[in-house]
Amino acid sequence: MKVGENISEIPDIDLEKTKTDIVDFIKSKVSESKTNGIVVGLSGGIDSTLTAYLACEAVGSENVFGIVLPSSTTPAEDTVHGAEIAKKLGIDYRQIAIDGILNEFLLKTQLEENDLAIGNLKARIRMSIIYYFANHKNYLVSGTGNKSEILIGYFTKHGDGACDMEPIGDLYKSEVFKLGEYMGLPEEIVTKPPRAGLWKGQTDEAEIGMGYDLLDQILYLYADKDMKNTEIADKLNISVDDVDMIITKVIRSEHKSKVPEIPLKTIL
Repeated sequence: MKVGENISEIPDIDLEKTKTDIVDFIKSKVSESKTNGIVVGLSGGIDSTLTAYLACEAVGSENVFGIVLPSSTTPAEDTVHGAEIAKKLGIDYRQIAIDGILNEFLLKTQLEENDLAIGNLKARIRMSIIYYFANHKNYLVSGTGNKSEILIGYFTKHGDGACDMEPIGDLYKSEVFKLGEYMGLPEEIVTKPPRAGLWKGQTDEAEIGMGYDLLDQILYLYADKDMKNTEIADKLNISVDDVDMIITKVIRSEHKSKVPEIPLKTIL
């Protein structure tokens, strides 16, 4: 089955109107903030590529800045694709390897290596660099998260989840593929397996525990249609355990999308 194929009850979106709405959204955020443009981290994947395309339509390629931030675990073709997208769109960009910063930190901590902790550290190093350029240029940082990943918390808090806006944040991953195809993104970007490259051999779907097609169906029925776990399992002909696994991810990651909570003081 092709990634992004609609096999569920998820309604089709109006691709042209959706594109226009996102472009207008980006324009308004830049205007409201009185900033000069947009910074986008270019991972070489479909989410960041689609975001860059939309940003260029919104504010012009001359006002979009791309950053390619590979590490030793980044697939070589992802680094190449990130740079190629910047050149294709005609945007200024920088490529900065983060291994020096990462290794210096790990050397000083003298802790046993932990793939998840190191992966999250990479995301936070990247966001620090991205925000440096944004501050320097008086630009906003555009996030590249989609609705599927935001709902299940598949992002690093204060890492790739740190941004000033999430232009594609209401699009399920399957809808990202559809809008990407509609906007003419390069085929090698659209057909490449989603991956963050946080450790060797990492892929999104293996880490999540299922493909995005099924994930999107579960999330739509749970988050948009407010269906119970047993109803979702029956409708999709899957086990309740699979549904519960995703619902648990949603519940446990809710803190990632909230501002830090503050206890109220008592007035005498």
